[in-house]
Amino acid sequence: MELSLENVEKVLDELRPYLIADGGNCSVHEIDGATVKLLLEGACGSCVSSAVTMSMGIEKRLKEKIPEIEAVVQVAPEGPELNEENVEGVLNEVRPFLNVAGGTIELTSVTGVGGPQPMVRLKMSGTGSAINSVKMEITQRLRRNFPSIGQVIIK
Repeated sequence: MELSLENVEKVLDELRPYLIADGGNCSVHEIDGATVKLLLEGACGSCVSSAVTMSMGIEKRLKEKIPEIEAVVQVAPEGPELNEENVEGVLNEVRPFLNVAGGTIELTSVTGVGGPQPMVRLKMSGTGSAINSVKMEITQRLRRNFPSIGQVIIK
């Protein structure tokens, strides 16, 4: 196959059922020379295995089918800037549910912004299974809003 957007999409269409089954997907951001730039979406965008999915799955298959491709790279989605004010905005969406469950959440720090693994530290109070569910929801919301986050630590 020749390197074209149409052919890249054809190959990705073969892989999409597997990505979608895991709650994710991907789209072509651009083709720059012999480099295909992809945006991993949904669960794939924040999954710790996304680098393996990209190199061992997507890149390998694209290069097999379209030998002209020299590189397949992941691009970060556009989103709000990772800073304390924007993290507080996400936390404010969750606080009412947390209050009903008898808990609180406080932003402790945002560090490493601009580096390879930015970190968000939170302090949470409360007990019970509802609190654990909210912890998971907070982590997922932060990762959806700020895909560059390397770690969310909730103590």
